[in-house]
Amino acid sequence: MKMTINVLATADALSDQDLLTRLDHLAGRERETIAELVAHLAALDERPSLYAAKGYSSLFAYCREALRLSEDATCNRIDVARACRKFPEILDRLASGELNLTAVRVLADHLTPENCPDVLARAAGKRRREIDVLVAELAPQPDAPTLIRRLPMPEASPAADGRPSPRARPPVATPTSPVTPPSPRPVLQPTAPERYRVQFTVGQETHDTLRRLQDLLRREIPSGDPATIVDRALTLLLEKVERAKCGAAAKPRPAAAAPATRSETGKPVTKPSRHVPRTVVREIDRRDGRQCAFVSKDGHRCSERVFLEKHHVITYAEGGRATVDNMSLRCRRHNQYEAERVFGPRTPPDRWHEL
Repeated sequence: MKMTINVLATADALSDQDLLTRLDHLAGRERETIAELVAHLAALDERPSLYAAKGYSSLFAYCREALRLSEDATCNRIDVARACRKFPEILDRLASGELNLTAVRVLADHLTPENCPDVLARAAGKRRREIDVLVAELAPQPDAPTLIRRLPMPEASPAADGRPSPRARPPVATPTSPVTPPSPRPVLQPTAPERYRVQFTVGQETHDTLRRLQDLLRREIPSGDPATIVDRALTLLLEKVERAKCGAAAKPRPAAAAPATRSETGKPVTKPSRHVPRTVVREIDRRDGRQCAFVSKDGHRCSERVFLEKHHVITYAEGGRATVDNMSLRCRRHNQYEAERVFGPRTPPDRWHEL
């Protein structure tokens, strides 16, 4: 415990730049250590008598008990070690950070001597979603069959007369009662090039809405295919949301002139407004590629695409206007970061009473 506290104190004492430099060094060292550990596990996998002599029945047991790895970490490293035995070039990509353990594990069953160099190159630096798309291309699956069925209702506690109570709460798990398994997570999984399997659970009202749409659209969609109906619904919803959030329009109106007032000298002065015209929203959304446009001093651009906000390059308080040249997209964190650079850090809520 003392050693851990000392390490934390040492990290807290570092300057901002030293902290980032140290983290970069530690991450690089960790990648090299992982690659080396995987290589040694691959060698140990070929010598089962070594861990057997130490009293372990399998490589898995040795990693769990002797090396004190978690079950997930053990499975990942063993799978990757066996893939590296077949394709040693994986080790260099692990050490460099081009690939991580999860990416190699997902790709391992689909690598061959013929496709390995190309697949590893295409997977370099990719996220898990992109790796899944690559796997779907390597091993395409047929479309999932359409299925709509009612899920079983959870058992309710019996009422005083022995009948199930419709308003009863779900039973609380006890050491002697079975625990109800959690509902499965929604699925959005690529199955083939440009094909995805989507699976989720809906309520009675949504089910009834879908059935009603199937009836009304029977002429246009004779099969009543829910995928086609959902596709149309999502297209309409996207158009509505883009109009509201991105200023999208089929026939955009020209930008309106900014309202003007007169200064003390009598000359017209344009009055700034916090309102961001739709034409500006559309243009910055297109220009910034619907992605946070913050770029660090070393040239790294933020990759965030959600919770985007409209950012004034010259702040509104400093007279900045809502124009295309002065507006840009920022994620919530970078919008706040830019504001703190100009106005200083925000006062934490627990310190308001001190002011």
